[in-house]
Amino acid sequence: MDRHARLSALLDLLGERGKVSVEEIATELEASAATVRRDLDHLAEQQLLTRTRGGAVAQNIAYDLPLRYKAARNAREKERIARAAAAMVAPGAVVGVNGGTTTTEIARSLVARADLGDSGTSLTIVTNALNIANELVVRPQVKTVVTGGVARPQSFELTGPLGTHLLQEITLDIVFLGVDAVDPTRGAFAHNEGEANINRLMTERADQVVVVADSSKLGRTAFAHICPTASIDMLLTDSTAPGELVDRFTTEGVPVKAV
Repeated sequence: MDRHARLSALLDLLGERGKVSVEEIATELEASAATVRRDLDHLAEQQLLTRTRGGAVAQNIAYDLPLRYKAARNAREKERIARAAAAMVAPGAVVGVNGGTTTTEIARSLVARADLGDSGTSLTIVTNALNIANELVVRPQVKTVVTGGVARPQSFELTGPLGTHLLQEITLDIVFLGVDAVDPTRGAFAHNEGEANINRLMTERADQVVVVADSSKLGRTAFAHICPTASIDMLLTDSTAPGELVDRFTTEGVPVKAV
């Protein structure tokens, strides 16, 4: 297990249990106690946990991991989803992309398309994610629009009224909506209410709403509601999605593409 995957797994354990010891982490992650202690010290420096004698306890932000730790989760599935999403976009389109590891991969796949480097076939990408904007701003074939707002260090997303004001003034051809959970009957969810609010507005301003979520997020809910199922035009997920869940989304009128 590489370091990114180990840090992510460690934080998952902490989120589930609230408190962990060096010994139990070392056993479950098959790592040495010295390695675990270094990992815990590193995560404590990032304010993702609180160190205790012999272990750590969760902080209230531990469930919402920074992207550099989340990126290792289901990486291959997210790359396949990203390529399929990028293929849906016509040259010259206005594309909305919220924050998240899957949507970050979508932005990268979009700018890698050879046909979008031709004259007159550039894209406009609207995002509330600072990390995505940072990657796109150096791409001459892309017009990058950032919503504005207050930055959340856990997810690099901008939230608040400054961002919602801009979104009220524009229209998107398509939005790729990364979510923390999506349920066939209840719709899409995020952990944070501020992110949910700006994501909701992005769906309202888009002609087509495509939820992008690996199969681990299907059939789940989270704290803050983004949009109802009826607002989702397509669910783009990976090929390991359970058939029963796929059928439930289809029954609710949401086409599912599993890649």
